[in-house]
Amino acid sequence: MFKPTVGPIIGHTTTNHVRIFLRGELQNNALVFAGIRYRQAGEERWSQGVFAKLTIRRDMSDVIALNNLAADTDYEYQAGWFSPMSPVHTVETVQELPLQWPREIYRFHTQSGKGTIPRAYIVGSCRYLRMTAGIPSAPHLGDRIFASITNLAQQAEPPISSMLMTGDQIYVDDLNVIAPDREYKQILRKYRTAFSQPNIAKLMSSVPTYMILDDHEIEDNWPANESKSDVALYRNAIAAYEIYQASHSPAHELLSNGQISRKLGQYWYQFAEGDIEWFVTDSRTRRNLSVNDRRILDEEQEQALLQWLIHSQARVKFVVTSVMFYPDRKLHGDDAWKAFPEQRLRLLETIRTHGIKNVFFVSGDVHGSLTSRLTHSEDPDFEVHTIVSSPLCNSKLLPYAKASTFILDKALAQTAAGDYRHELTSKVISQDNFAHLIVDSEQIRVSYHDRDGKLLQTTSLPLH
Repeated sequence: MFKPTVGPIIGHTTTNHVRIFLRGELQNNALVFAGIRYRQAGEERWSQGVFAKLTIRRDMSDVIALNNLAADTDYEYQAGWFSPMSPVHTVETVQELPLQWPREIYRFHTQSGKGTIPRAYIVGSCRYLRMTAGIPSAPHLGDRIFASITNLAQQAEPPISSMLMTGDQIYVDDLNVIAPDREYKQILRKYRTAFSQPNIAKLMSSVPTYMILDDHEIEDNWPANESKSDVALYRNAIAAYEIYQASHSPAHELLSNGQISRKLGQYWYQFAEGDIEWFVTDSRTRRNLSVNDRRILDEEQEQALLQWLIHSQARVKFVVTSVMFYPDRKLHGDDAWKAFPEQRLRLLETIRTHGIKNVFFVSGDVHGSLTSRLTHSEDPDFEVHTIVSSPLCNSKLLPYAKASTFILDKALAQTAAGDYRHELTSKVISQDNFAHLIVDSEQIRVSYHDRDGKLLQTTSLPLH
């Protein structure tokens, strides 16, 4: 067996289930299989191999689900791919082959089922990896921050439950103004290169990683900049996104036989850990830009989000939206929630009138990081926070956001029932960074670190 050409990537993880993405390589039209075997840390015997047949349709990759795991437990696993001599093998028959597994041993940890213990997360977005003629230039610049995240994860207490990558994991347009990538093969190559750099590969092989797309997975300011010639671009970009980002997410339903459904009805999804729940929105591909019914989330997604906010019993509710929920930017804000004020107000009014506590909007996009607090002039019980983390790696050609980038001296929204007002609760960070969130019984501690792992600032957001 050979080492995966991309991966393994640990995706959606629960108390008893984990999804692992890995890619092999095409072998002259011969059959190709990927496999994983695993064991609890400290045990000697490996499980029987779990295999998947790889096809060109999924760029020679697949996601293997491991089930019936023990909660709050360290596991070791090995992963690889191979092409058997016989052309008639199946996923079942390859289990009998005497395989030589790749030597590398990876690790993951299942969720704890306890409800009230402290938990920690990493949040980041916007990872620029410049590629010219299919070859990355200075790839270590786009990869170095992941070594710092891994170092933190290896000694963090509480341990890191998962990493949220909230958009622009790759740049399809890549600032290649002259000849941006548009072909399916070019975009696939970009994903393979971005996800197989050594530091990000090491991190994602052990820390569950949840992803959602933003515009650069397709085209800058999509769909506002969409033209008639972009039909093929969108089709190609979305097909690649589904393979490399959506495939290992909870957007794919788990079937009763323990396998993952191939159907993918939408990109938004939810997941939970103890008394913390996440709703990861698709604020990019379901937009409606018509004057009569402007929406950043389609109606089905908005209703699902509202119902979740109202009925979820979670103590802490995180809403991920790749673009800024607030504060609004003075310039270029029309790509974010600023341009969809009616829908934003519906969300805020639902939170306020139902007295929903501990809602935190998590986003990226703006190439600056900050936390801010939203209150209501006539309702002292209303409070919402936003946590923004961006970028993991900026391009030298793109500016960083500063405090002066945002509208901070006006109400976010004015209604008959009162005004929504906001204020920064941190400085605005204008350099490459990532966020480390610790949720305990009384607060969420948000710490921002630079690309070398050095602490930049910490803010405590109270829970009620």
